[in-house]
Amino acid sequence: MAGGLLALLDDVAGIAKVAAASIDDVAAGAAKASAKAAGAVIDDAAVTPKYLHGFEAKRELPIIWKIAKGSIRNKLLILLPAALLLANFAPWLISPLLMLGGAYLCFEGAEKVLHAFVPHDTHHGAEDEAEGDPAHLEEKKAAGAIKTDFILSAEIMTIILSGIPESNFWMEASTLALAGVGITVAVYGSVALIVKMDDVGLAMYAGGDWSLTRAIGRGLVRGMPYFMKLLTLVGTAAMLWVGGSIVIHGLEELGFGWLGHHIHDWAYAAGHAVPAAYEGFVEWTSKAAMDGVFGLVLGAALIPVATKVIGPIWGAIFGKGEEAAH
Repeated sequence: MAGGLLALLDDVAGIAKVAAASIDDVAAGAAKASAKAAGAVIDDAAVTPKYLHGFEAKRELPIIWKIAKGSIRNKLLILLPAALLLANFAPWLISPLLMLGGAYLCFEGAEKVLHAFVPHDTHHGAEDEAEGDPAHLEEKKAAGAIKTDFILSAEIMTIILSGIPESNFWMEASTLALAGVGITVAVYGSVALIVKMDDVGLAMYAGGDWSLTRAIGRGLVRGMPYFMKLLTLVGTAAMLWVGGSIVIHGLEELGFGWLGHHIHDWAYAAGHAVPAAYEGFVEWTSKAAMDGVFGLVLGAALIPVATKVIGPIWGAIFGKGEEAAH
């Protein structure tokens, strides 16, 4: 009896070890795959705060929570099953979809660069917002943010899926779910910190007992607009880099590897032109910069196609007006 009990305990311990190893594998796979989605993730964090403009400070966190819940639903109820179906029944579609998502990132990044040099008029939209009922406007803004999140989440989940090593169905599902939830928490947790940071700074400045506390508070209030501009800049650069690299890699898989091979060779040459201590950094930076330039050129070429052809068709099918077309 004692021997049987010990054998059972050994079996239980073995099962526990396997389960723990599986959990570690899922967590490691989720972290590794999520890193590939950096461009879309940064863009998600940079885009979301604009939907909170014009609301009272007490409504900011509830709106972020509402958008975050919508993002979780997007990822777990719609995009995760769709991604698993793709992986198991149409894996050949993953690369073209990745290239499509990469092209969209390039378009978004190039459009942001264009608007930086040729600002677009938003006065009409501001008037519409000012005239609307606050509760209705909040629902409209949250719904718009969730729709935007759906597009970015689709890119993120597809990129994550491509980075998951081939395994069984449940491992893929667990890794994808963990990565999706983790990214959502990271994005909207960061957004919450960003949008409330000026309030924290104001409270520190107004109620601080020490001059250092008041100075930090004043610095936070004055620094947040510059931080938001920096976040937008980093997000745009990341979108162009990630989008460009995805399209270049996809072209290589389709047999068009000329550009990718040349970028690799040029980056390798740049890395070996500096002292060995900086070789890896210079090579990586050079490749990322060239991927980003390609992404900018591709995105600029896609702007007239998206705005003059795809946008009007989309607006005609799903709704009227400039906002629906955009």
